[in-house]
Amino acid sequence: MKLNETSWNTQPDSSHGELETLTKTRQEFGGRTGKPIREVDGIGLLTIDEIGDDHISTSYDTPLRSDAFEKSDEEKMEIIEHHFRQIMLALGLDLTDDSLKGTPGRVAKMYVQEIFSGLNPANQPKIALFENRYKYEEMLVEKNISFHSNCEHHFVPIIGKAHVAYISSGKVIGLSKINRIVRYFAKRPQVQERLTVQIGNYLKEILATEDVAVVIDAVHMCVSSRGIQDQSSSTVTSYFGGVFQNESKREEFFRQIELK
Repeated sequence: MKLNETSWNTQPDSSHGELETLTKTRQEFGGRTGKPIREVDGIGLLTIDEIGDDHISTSYDTPLRSDAFEKSDEEKMEIIEHHFRQIMLALGLDLTDDSLKGTPGRVAKMYVQEIFSGLNPANQPKIALFENRYKYEEMLVEKNISFHSNCEHHFVPIIGKAHVAYISSGKVIGLSKINRIVRYFAKRPQVQERLTVQIGNYLKEILATEDVAVVIDAVHMCVSSRGIQDQSSSTVTSYFGGVFQNESKREEFFRQIELK
């Protein structure tokens, strides 16, 4: 794939590096002041008509309530199991069937302990840093990191690959930890732009270097399995900090990951 940078929507931010995306985002959304028409559990809800079906992101941080971690995982699974059972009943499914009767519990366990486990900071990967004793001063690239996430707009899968690079400022990280970091942030309801920035910022913080690059290429089931039902498109987002904001260094990175 040839990168056509002139067609990209660039959103520079001094605190977050440079985020570039091929996905059209709705810039004006953050400035809207429409009132929610109703509340559920203290949360104001916008109607689908107010939000539309655009690909939007409202913050760089995952939107979490202040009481997000007051309930234990067991309590959360019990609540989800109850409500998912109601969803299945509303769809007309027979939960006395042997194949279906365990589904609410399985879904609850999957949500809390697997596909959304990245919401809980307790599941953050343990990171150990090492001195750069080899004095390796070029970029280190970990490419083709596979991940599964879920679109926060429709709760359907995002499936893709991440390519990550950094230049050491004196510390290095175990290679497998880069994969774990990608998957930790992927295991939550996500928007791809946010996922890209979260990975980039986290690596910058723990490695104490501005020189971090992240590219994500992913397929969104909310595009391919519903709505427009486009089976062939993918979304590419990238994050460039430090020297990676220079065109020559970015081109070197693209060559390394064969994205050109």
